[in-house]
Amino acid sequence: MRDSRIDRRWAVEWDSPVGRLRLVANEQALVAIQFLTNDHLQTDLPPPFSGGEDHPVLQTAIAQLQEYFAGRRRQFTVPVHLEGTPFQRRVWQALQEIPFGRVISYRMLAGRIGQPAAVRAVGQANRKNPIPIIVPCHRVINHNGKPGGYAGGLDIKRKLLALEGIRL
Repeated sequence: MRDSRIDRRWAVEWDSPVGRLRLVANEQALVAIQFLTNDHLQTDLPPPFSGGEDHPVLQTAIAQLQEYFAGRRRQFTVPVHLEGTPFQRRVWQALQEIPFGRVISYRMLAGRIGQPAAVRAVGQANRKNPIPIIVPCHRVINHNGKPGGYAGGLDIKRKLLALEGIRL
């Protein structure tokens, strides 16, 4: 039997410096950030409840994102709940260990999780990252120094990296 506290969801939309975002939380943690301003929407989440404006996790997430975009935050502490396969969760955990202002290649990330041959699978896990920006998949680039892909689009990836002092 599933815990109904985990299944219930709240959402709020926020106009960020990189476009309109939808933030989704369960009772205890942030579960998704969706880009609403492009064709890369994540549609595999159940519909959230509205009324998230007063949800403490969503308020914390927005406050921390505002600090990040203002250059005053390098690390996020809002609780997150990452929903995915065990492999995806390992990739997403490794993403959270990439420091602000640094990039690594998909190949290096595959090596960090102990699966150096799983470069494509790591890329797919990045693409399915449910909490971009806070789980910083934008810090992963191709081994040749090119930006690679990004669920929010390459313009947003470049903006996030530039905010962290990285020019590609």
